[in-house]
Amino acid sequence: MMSLLRRISLTQWIVISMIGGVAIGAVFPEQSQNLKVLSNIFLKLIKCIIVPIIVSTLVVGIAGHSDDLKAVGRLALKSLIYFEIVTTLALAVGLLAVNLVRPGVGVVLPPPSVSSGTPPPERRTFSEIVEHTFPKSFFEAAAANDVLQVVVFTVIFAVGLAQVSGKPRETMVSFFEGLAEVMFKFTGLVMKFAPIGIGAAMAVTVGHSGVGVLKHLGLLVLTLYAALVVFIAVVLFPVALLFRIPVREFFSAVKEPALIAFSTTSSDAALPDAFKKMMAFGVPKRIVSFVLPTGYSFNLDGSTLYLAVASIFVAQAAGVHLSLGQQLMMMLTLMLTTKGIAAVPRASLVILSGTLHTFGLPLEGVVLILGVDEVMDMARTSVNLIGNCLASAVMARSEGELKMGRVES
Repeated sequence: MMSLLRRISLTQWIVISMIGGVAIGAVFPEQSQNLKVLSNIFLKLIKCIIVPIIVSTLVVGIAGHSDDLKAVGRLALKSLIYFEIVTTLALAVGLLAVNLVRPGVGVVLPPPSVSSGTPPPERRTFSEIVEHTFPKSFFEAAAANDVLQVVVFTVIFAVGLAQVSGKPRETMVSFFEGLAEVMFKFTGLVMKFAPIGIGAAMAVTVGHSGVGVLKHLGLLVLTLYAALVVFIAVVLFPVALLFRIPVREFFSAVKEPALIAFSTTSSDAALPDAFKKMMAFGVPKRIVSFVLPTGYSFNLDGSTLYLAVASIFVAQAAGVHLSLGQQLMMMLTLMLTTKGIAAVPRASLVILSGTLHTFGLPLEGVVLILGVDEVMDMARTSVNLIGNCLASAVMARSEGELKMGRVES
């Protein structure tokens, strides 16, 4: 019996707990509200991850690549510009989709705990939001989990660190690499508590709102999948045509690694096969070896689109109207905070939690989304991989080095 239980994966436990939570909330609506303490504990553990994991991964993602950026010069600059344009378009597609479909409208989230520490939404003008992004104290911003201020400080710090040479830079980068590794493990430990936290949250939400909330979660999943298909059709496909990348041959090359990414929800699992397939496609090894790993820090198309959809879904569920300026500032926050987090388990959950907290939105929505996160993760991970493979082909074409049908050893 114990061996059977050990073979059940975390994802399967989450699904089991979600089903159990729905059943408890439907059968015992009043008593289920007593389980909120368990979901609150899970939310607090998530919140304490936010600052150290964002700081460490951003510093390593920027300062840790400084040698590579200097060495490859023109390729690095073109790659980073391309990454920012495409991820911005991904956010725009996600933002448009969630505002058109409005999957969160009608969801009634349980009221946030008094001790949750989430501030009520503030009405600010666009200029006030811009001014608020710059911290007067990193420690004050960190204590308040103000992600946007933390990101601004960290980006400037990392750029400054990248300009330092010798042992001081190596020491600092090593420190943040170590901190990132520890936080990956910390996140893994917290996620072991996820089935309990999610099951309790589902029980509380269903007991409070009724089983109709499941319809909205299904609509959220469909919205994401439709938005990802649109992104491929209106962004990646035209990019391939613009840079004269043979579409049929390209999708034939990435089909296998994309399926690996979809089935495992892991970009790392698909990366070795993606390397091999793109070199066989005709991208030189020096370009593949730079663009693919860098893309997993700076070009997470599927993840950024998902975060746009998920964040506005929570705002809709909370009944909070966000102005266009507030939504754009939220998208800027997401664009910055997704850099360097590809290797973090459930990274999107951490980034989403921090962003929602910054904009005064309830984290209860995050736990609700996590119940269907695995289904969404499969699609967004595949799009991350396809987008990065296309980026390597585009960079090879822009350098005049795309050699179709030749493998560079």
